[in-house]
Amino acid sequence: GIFVLGLPYALLHSGYSGLLLIVLAAALCCYTGKILIVCLYEENEDGQLVRVRDTYEDIANACCKKLSPKLGGIVVNVTQVVELIMTCILYLVVSGNLLSHSFPYVALTEKTWSVIAFVALLPCVFIRTLKIVSKLSQLCSLVHFFIILVVMTYCITQIHQWSWAKFRLSIEFEDFLVSVGVIIFSYTSQIFLPTLEGNMKNPGEFRCMLNWTHFFACVLKTTFALTAFLTWGEETKEVITDNLPSFLKTLVNLCLLAKALLSYPLPFFAATEIVYSCISKGNHSNYRSPLLSLSVRGSFLLLTLLMAMFTPHFALLMGLSGSVTGAAMTFLLPSLFHLKLKWKKMSFLEKCADISVFILGFLCSLAGIVCSITGLLEVFG
Repeated sequence: GIFVLGLPYALLHSGYSGLLLIVLAAALCCYTGKILIVCLYEENEDGQLVRVRDTYEDIANACCKKLSPKLGGIVVNVTQVVELIMTCILYLVVSGNLLSHSFPYVALTEKTWSVIAFVALLPCVFIRTLKIVSKLSQLCSLVHFFIILVVMTYCITQIHQWSWAKFRLSIEFEDFLVSVGVIIFSYTSQIFLPTLEGNMKNPGEFRCMLNWTHFFACVLKTTFALTAFLTWGEETKEVITDNLPSFLKTLVNLCLLAKALLSYPLPFFAATEIVYSCISKGNHSNYRSPLLSLSVRGSFLLLTLLMAMFTPHFALLMGLSGSVTGAAMTFLLPSLFHLKLKWKKMSFLEKCADISVFILGFLCSLAGIVCSITGLLEVFG
């Protein structure tokens, strides 16, 4: 997605280790995606695997049923909503940044531009079906490939000035941990995997699909981040398109703006649907109330705007999101749930792998949270 634009900036602060992190994050995310899907299945009396759970929430409830039947689902739903809302906030932040740099001669701040972008998103309160969101996402994908093609083509034309000396051998620990959060956030997709696997014509091909998609994502992200960083080195900015020459910057930034606005409805719709599903369990009569629907969507829209106004720093906010919700949904919870549900059937190496992923995710999350918050506090003085 659009957060790939922050990867060259992550390399600036992580050096050679950043390249390893991009590959390692892809491998770990692929692994946790697989074990998360394993948690959806149980063996029947004939020893055949049967899908007995449908969602991330169902897995969480199954793990916590002895403590509280609904506790796990509540934790997962809250984490999912926070991650989705943070994604929406990032789209608004980057929209303000893009408009500000596209029209520098207009005397408006990034916050003001974010408000203008927000106005364009007001129709989201009327989106009630996934069909509309899917059409917007298709357009978003086309714009995304065009942007990546333009940026990489320009970088290749500058190959004569590339130098591996631009990579840092020594790095600042705090900056490195923020980069970890940025890289993790660029891979998060676990919240969509149970639904995706459940809607496949042949679910048996899910593991193969996951391997290939993460492999190609890793190659694309590594190539993009590397070529962009080698082109600009120490001058690499938070959003890499800000480094482009003026004749390309405006075109690409406007395309990115379109991509950000087209991307916003998907996480926004997913977050509101989670809230609606929770409300429907308690009071089905209010679930389809038009007034409630508009109130929830309007509140979510306003929340994303307010947060974007108060935290207008793309890389730091993305690092914080990746460290908190990204690490939890991608590393901590899948490994923990797999250990809980499949402990008796797991080999020693599988147990070690899950425990290692959990510990690594916890340490990265904790350190990333501290460093991201410290960075935001320093920005605000």
